[in-house]
Parts: sequence; C-alpha cells; structure tokens
Amino acid sequence: MELYDTPSRQLDKFIFEVLQPDSIFLEQLRRAVHTICEFLRDNCFAGAPPPRTRVLKVVKGGSAGKGTALKKSSDADLVVFLNCFEDYEDQEKNRAEIIREIQKRLVECQQQKHFEVEFEVNRWPNPRVLSFQLSSRTLSESISFDVLPAYDALHHVISGYKTDPKVYIQLFQQCVQGGEFSTCFTELQRDFIIDRPTKVKSLIRLVKHWYKRYVRQHKWMLRKGETLPPQYALELLAVYAWEWGSGKTNFSMAEAFRTVLELLQHYQELCVYWTVNYDFEDVILSRYLSCQLSKSRPVILDPADPTNLVGKGSRWDLVAKEAETCCRQQCCMYSNGTPVQPWDVPPEQARCKSKGVHKLDYLRLAEDLCSPLSAPQPAPVSPTSTFPRSQQPEEQPSFCTVL
Repeated sequence: MELYDTPSRQLDKFIFEVLQPDSIFLEQLRRAVHTICEFLRDNCFAGAPPPRTRVLKVVKGGSAGKGTALKKSSDADLVVFLNCFEDYEDQEKNRAEIIREIQKRLVECQQQKHFEVEFEVNRWPNPRVLSFQLSSRTLSESISFDVLPAYDALHHVISGYKTDPKVYIQLFQQCVQGGEFSTCFTELQRDFIIDRPTKVKSLIRLVKHWYKRYVRQHKWMLRKGETLPPQYALELLAVYAWEWGSGKTNFSMAEAFRTVLELLQHYQELCVYWTVNYDFEDVILSRYLSCQLSKSRPVILDPADPTNLVGKGSRWDLVAKEAETCCRQQCCMYSNGTPVQPWDVPPEQARCKSKGVHKLDYLRLAEDLCSPLSAPQPAPVSPTSTFPRSQQPEEQPSFCTVL
C-alpha cells in the first residue's frame, strides 16, 4: 500500500499495518542492542592498561531509543559515554582514537565467532561515528549500528529536572560548529519524544515514512555540498504541530499530517524552540538563545542542544515542493474530494505565549542582546517552574514557543 494512494480516513490503519514494527522485529532489535551494549560495557576496554578507559554508560538513541522505529528499518544508535573525555574539546580531540579502538575490539570478537560485523568505509580524518552491520546466528537479519563516543556532560544533572545552565554555557563556549556535540545530550533528545502519547509517535512514524519514501528521491537535485534537512527536523515539527494544534491523546491523523505539510510549505517563516531543558532565566544563556532565535529562518532549535539549529543551510525548498504535492494526494483528501484542513498552527507566532510580548519588540530585544556593546538582559519569558518534569502540573505542560 502506497501512502499517496491511501484515503485520509485510513491513515491510522496504514500506520498500524505498514509502518508499526511487530513484536518479532522489536525482539530482534532488542537482542542486537543488548549484544553490542554488553560488548561495549564489559569487553571493549577491559584489557586497556591504566589509566584504563571506562564506559560510564551506553544510551540507546535514534528511533530505537525514542520508540519511533519503522517496520524493517533495522538500525540503532548507541552513544558511549566514557570517563576519558573531560570536556567537549577533549571529546573532539580524542574520539577518533576511541573509534579505532572499538573497531579493533569488534574485529577480535568477530574472530572469536561471537558475531559478524561489516564496517562502513569512513574517510573522515576525525570521524564522529563508527557504523557497521551486525549479524549472528540468533538474528534473522542484519542490524545497522552507529556507535558514537561522547563526553558525559549531564553526569551531575538530577533526572527529571532542568539542566544546569552552566552545562550549556560551557557547550557554546567550546562549540565551534553548532550541533557538533549533540550526542552528549542524547538522553534529553530521547526523553523529549519517548514520553509523548502513542499516537504522536505514530504521527512521527508517518512523517518519517513520507520523508524517506518521497522526499529523499529528490537527492539527485542536490548540488555538491548541499543536503536535505535532517529527518530530526521533521520529527520536531510533528511534535510542534501536535502541541499547538491539538495537545490531546486522540486526534485526527489526517489533520495532524496535513498540518506538518503546511508548516513545511512555510519553512521560510519557521521559528520554533522549546524551554523544557533550557530557558532565558540565566543572563548569559539568555543572550546566546536570543542571538540564535534572531537568525534567518527557518529556525528549529534542538530542545536538547541550543547550539543545534536543526536543518540550517539545507534545501528546505525541495521538502516544501514535495509537501505541496502530497497535499493533492488521497492521503490529504476527504472522501468527498475536498482537501483535509490543517490545524491553525502558525509557523511564526505574533506574540510570545507567556507574556504577550509583541514579536517586533522581542526581535528588537534580540538585536540589543546580540550587540557586543550592550549589557545582556534576560529575555521576556516566564520564569522556569520549580517542579521537576515528572511533577509538572497537567495544566502547565512543557510547550513549544515560537517567535
């Protein structure tokens, strides 16, 4: 069944039958992840001389960790937090050596017949990731893995509470390229999605399928050095569309999907961020965030990493073109032939939700804060709740804010 031939009223059925992984796939994925996690924790650095590199924790990220995996999309991201990285700069300097060591140990395990691995060729002088295919007698199909070594930036953060602003201040002081150390915040990226209602995850699956099946076919139109926006950007837009358009556990999948497509067609107006992990209360962080949000659109700020403008410099126009095409297909039409109407979700909000500050005033403030001659002032956003995330009152959920 093709998405574009699916009637809008049957999108939930399409997701369940075509996109939702079955229990067999999930068990396969679980076993494969357990095998590699066990190897990383117990075997990978066991024979290293002192001072020995030690694995602090292994975090499952990506779609497998967020609970948004697609059927027969057998891939997993594992972020390995190590004691040998003392800060972000240390991670950047020494990650290549760690990746070489992990690959060496994997080859040794393969020679001992524990499992078989096939590595992807990596031509980068300082790679961020080790990619390989894992197969074994207990798996009916091979599983793709990305293993990423990282600095444990959140080691002192209490679970369920906002991240200490000092973590982010150190980040943007050491970060040369935005998003370079987003792996350090994998747990926050995962938690941002994993606690969403099941149907929101289904919407994310639908958007991801659309992206892989229809948007990626435009890659041939990219010139040298150009990229399509990352899939993560569309996942965040799906969450934003639901938060502002519905916020309910039960909603129309067709209307939700149509809203995401509408936002994509207005990409030049997008300015989206969340205050679930960072906000404007700290003066230094406020100055930095205001500069980020005053940059050219589209602006989609990673809720876990404020240095990461997701999709910056990408060919959003190609995504918008395919979104326009999708809106004319059966999946976006009612049975009587009229178009499904999107929710009323603005790509760029005219007023800040918490204080009613006019957009023009806010942008003037952002320009002042970005000026090196002016003293930093906190942006006009409501104070952070003193509740831990797990105890936030229902009537005041963490929500997305736009400029």
